[in-house]
Amino acid sequence: MEAPARGDEESSYIIPLLHNIDIKQQSIYRSNDSQTDEEEEGNTSFFKTCFNGLNALSGVGILSVPYALASGGWLTLGLLFIVASSTFYTALLIKRCMDIDPSIRTYPDIGELAFGKKGRWVVSIFMNIELYLVATGFLILEGDNLHKLLPNVGSSQMFIIAVSVIILPTVWLNMSIMSYISAGGVIASAVILFSVIWVGAFDGIGFRNNGVLLNWNGISTSLSLYAFCYCAHPVFPTLYSSMRDKNQFSKVLLVCFSLCTICYASMAVFGYLMFGSGVESQITLNLPTDKISSMVAIYTTLVNPISKYALMVTPIMNAMERRVQDLYGKKVSRVMIRSGLVISTVGVALLVPSFGDLMTLVGAFLSSSASIVLPCLCYLKISGGYGRRRIRTGVGFETVIIVGIVIMGICIAFVGSYVAIQQLLFHM
Repeated sequence: MEAPARGDEESSYIIPLLHNIDIKQQSIYRSNDSQTDEEEEGNTSFFKTCFNGLNALSGVGILSVPYALASGGWLTLGLLFIVASSTFYTALLIKRCMDIDPSIRTYPDIGELAFGKKGRWVVSIFMNIELYLVATGFLILEGDNLHKLLPNVGSSQMFIIAVSVIILPTVWLNMSIMSYISAGGVIASAVILFSVIWVGAFDGIGFRNNGVLLNWNGISTSLSLYAFCYCAHPVFPTLYSSMRDKNQFSKVLLVCFSLCTICYASMAVFGYLMFGSGVESQITLNLPTDKISSMVAIYTTLVNPISKYALMVTPIMNAMERRVQDLYGKKVSRVMIRSGLVISTVGVALLVPSFGDLMTLVGAFLSSSASIVLPCLCYLKISGGYGRRRIRTGVGFETVIIVGIVIMGICIAFVGSYVAIQQLLFHM
């Protein structure tokens, strides 16, 4: 079979946040023409791939799952497991797409194999907008938590600007330095979870709030935030390509999704029992600032986004630099381009009043599209058009499941986006 042509923009979509430290750093920005045999085969062990996968799935979403549960009530905890199962399955579909064409290295490659250049553009647009808004959410998160710690020093907006000054030099650094720092994402999520549980168990908060069984008006918010928690699909092709034994990738996904779901469910349940319907969009905003365990959770929350911001926007910066250089050569400074990107995220962060509202919109429109709908559509198109897969797929039980997942993703995207936009406008 003839592999689709792929240009230099491929390297923009390999996110160094999850990059295996054993692979040569230049492979982060590789093109097909410069790949070595070692890079094509991959040399990452099962354990390290599991760690990288956990780092992909664990993040700021853990702060919002109690708010997601509080929005919809106890019964929406089942929706968390439905979203987890669906996104686990769509991750497996990404693996199957890559098995069909070994030259696939990135998520946009899958879009191109399925739908040509338009498919690549659609996947790339969803990926980059999602990364941009998540990075913007980092700034809002920093501003809110710093304002909680130092309410008499300044406003959240002032802290957003101050944090951006700290973050700005990190986007100029060599990404190999920041890749090692960001590997602490898994540890950070565990520290936050155990710190919050400690506050409830030993620092006087307790687990006494019963909550509500079901709130119909909040179901779309719950689903959107749950979808945001499982939005790592754009980086799974990179993880798969880096594995030494690719047959074990399904087990990697099972381990990562299982552990992260346990972590998310635990935080949702304990956070809701602690603060009930009064839980904030970031549970750290509910924690008392006079307790050591609370301070550990808040400071861990503050450090993590600063280390991850540059890595999150690296694909966007690379794409921008290539486009600008194609138009103006090298007259425009790399520092100017990257600084402009940071300034733009600061502007958006100052306009958006709520971290929860922004993450709800990201989860509803972007995460549900990139992690639920697009993998299914790409797989159906590829498996229906390439030989042996066509016979195996057919119009059977698996196809019905895939179509059902697509319908669920579309419903989350439309209803969740509508509600999220309403909430954003209301809070502005």
